[in-house]
This record gives sequence, C-alpha cells and structure tokens, in this order.
Amino acid sequence: MDVVEFSKQIRRETLRCIHSQGSGHVGGCLSIVDVLAVLYDKYMDVDKANPRREIRDRLVLSKGHSGPALYATLALKGFFPMEWLDTLNVLGTRLPSHANINLTPGVDMTAGSLGQGMSCACGLALANKIKKQPGYVYVICGDGEMQEGQNYEAMMFAANKKLDNMIVFVDNNKMQIDGFTRDVMDIEDIEAKFKSFGFVTDRVNGHDHKAIDSAIAKARREHNGVPHCIVLDTIKGKGVSIYENMGVGVHSTTVNDEQYKIAMDELK
Repeated sequence: MDVVEFSKQIRRETLRCIHSQGSGHVGGCLSIVDVLAVLYDKYMDVDKANPRREIRDRLVLSKGHSGPALYATLALKGFFPMEWLDTLNVLGTRLPSHANINLTPGVDMTAGSLGQGMSCACGLALANKIKKQPGYVYVICGDGEMQEGQNYEAMMFAANKKLDNMIVFVDNNKMQIDGFTRDVMDIEDIEAKFKSFGFVTDRVNGHDHKAIDSAIAKARREHNGVPHCIVLDTIKGKGVSIYENMGVGVHSTTVNDEQYKIAMDELK
C-alpha cells in the first residue's frame, strides 16, 4: 500500500472512530493525517508485538485531542484490534478522547494540557542521549498551543542540550478552538521563532507526502547537535469537503450519519 492510500485509510478510520461518538475533534485530526502516514509508513521504528520495547522511536502527540487520528493509524498498523475504534471515549474504553500512555498500545506519552508535549519530548530525547541509545523522538504540536510559554522554555532546553534526536512538527492549520490563531494571539513567524532558539527549521505543505518525507529525511541526516522543527502548513478538516469548508467550527463538530456517508464517498 502506498502512502496516499494509507492516508485515505487513516482518514476513513479516524472518522469511523469519531462517528462512533457522533462528534469530536474532526478538524485537527484530519490536518495531521499526512504526517502520521509518512511517519508510520516509513520512519517509525516500533514493534506492534512489543510496543514498550526500550529501544524504539517515540511519538509525542502534544495536541492530544487529535488522538483519534493516532488511534486510527495505530489500529491500521496492528497495535490493537480495529473494533476498538468504535469505543472512543465510552466508559471503560482503551481509547480516551485524549491520548493516554497507560491505556492504548503504541501511545508513547499521555497528552495533558496543551503546551506540555514538547517538554515531555525533551525529556525522552535527553534520556536517550544519557543512555547512549538510538531512537528518534517526534512531537506533533498544534499552532494554537504554540501560544503557551512552556513551549519556548522547551525550545531553549532542546537547543542547549543539543537534542538532535528530536524532531518537532507544528501543525500550522491556522485555527484553534476560539477562532483563527492570528486573531486569538498571532504566532507567526513561527519558523523565525524556532530558529531564534537554535533549531534548524523547514516549512512544507503538510499534505504533500514527498515534501514531508524529504524534510524528515533531511532532519535525520543532520546529526549536528541541533534539534529540528518542521512547520506543516495544513488545512483543518483536510480530505473531506464539508469539513474543509466549515471554518473554525470544525475544531470540534459532528460526524452524523449523513456527514459520515459523504466523507466515506469522498475518501474512496
């Protein structure tokens, strides 16, 4: 299966997951599908039979409300049965609305309040350095959570500790729960911010698999004691027209039967 079809599968199963509840964080889930597809299709050194293997790559989903996209990816890669996707956020589920390391095989870090994931990733990356272990730590942040000051402390820490085994993705879909990021608290130029803290930074179309692949390959090649950031320019709700056109309302919205049918038809 090529990465384009893998992306479609992830979108279908993400919406299946959210449809089981009738609503959820559709927009931000669909905007990170393509980077998840590239990572898990080509780069993530993980083992579905042993998800807690000590030496492995790790993914920190800082924007933890996009958990259904990660769940769909992990289910498709065989970390747990596909039927789990129909249990999102129900009592006793293994798939809570925000990712939880203690509940879901393949989840490497619990997502708490927004803005904390990069700090957790720094700790994981530094631990690998101290233990002289291989393995990359990837972290996916939302553009809205880049308004949180803790991220900038983490950026400073990552550069100071020369965490070149950490790659940060910023899902720059330009919207957050309260509106457009430029109106709530403008974060641009996000590339310049990361560079000013000592990161090597690239900016790519977050739905162009080849561009994402090239940026990751470049970051992995350059073991020069410098952490990397890849800013992904994305579209909230990408892949389904009704959600792409919904604007800021797509942050958390319905996936009713009619919408689900439209989405499945478009994602054939």
